[in-house]
Amino acid sequence: MTNQRKRSAWTRLGPILAALVAIVGTACWASSSSAETARMVPPPVMDERAPAAPTEVTVLAGGCFWGVQGVFQHVDGVISAVSGYAGGAGDTAHYEMTSSGTTGHAESVRITFDPHRISYGRVLQIYFSVAHDPTELNRQGPDTGTQYRSAIFVQTPEQARIAAAYIAQLNEAKAFPQSIVTTIEPGKQFYPAEAYHQDYLTLHPTQLYIAINDLPKVRALEQLFPNLYRPDPVLVAAAQPAK
Repeated sequence: MTNQRKRSAWTRLGPILAALVAIVGTACWASSSSAETARMVPPPVMDERAPAAPTEVTVLAGGCFWGVQGVFQHVDGVISAVSGYAGGAGDTAHYEMTSSGTTGHAESVRITFDPHRISYGRVLQIYFSVAHDPTELNRQGPDTGTQYRSAIFVQTPEQARIAAAYIAQLNEAKAFPQSIVTTIEPGKQFYPAEAYHQDYLTLHPTQLYIAINDLPKVRALEQLFPNLYRPDPVLVAAAQPAK
């Protein structure tokens, strides 16, 4: 069964099984999900100075983009978080094709943030702490394939330098039981995903896939980074011009 069909199965079962989440409580589901692997890793020793520009962009991949987008939409200082594809060509930047795992793309999130409110290093700290497990190679949770790889699509040489130094720092400190497998990939263009993938976590909180795999990440963000957590997410839909 392809990963696309797996997620479709979660969607079909969601209305029925989500009731179990409400009855049993989300805490027990979280015990076998990403909340179990969430951990506060130390902040980067090396971080960039806030640039003169009012905004900065980074692109991060860490499994299904629904959860990564959902986490960063709740981070104070993030201006927008858009789900999409990075690592491959523009003509294959489509969900059906990316799901094959043969396009070079990874499901990714383009994060635009105010570097005067949150640093690039702090964004990476959240990425490694709660957004995904950086020790899983070409998979996250139930999803497998290179399209779910852990990757930082750096936008500048400075971002590449800081990301590389941070990965080395975390590995040396043995912040995780296994070595980090996150790749640093420069020079790759980002392509926004289809509209139905945007704001997915917020729009489908009772879908079982979201309840088990992604909502625990948002709860972990609130618990581990209370000063950076904002209850109201910044949504892609809210940024669209009215028609």
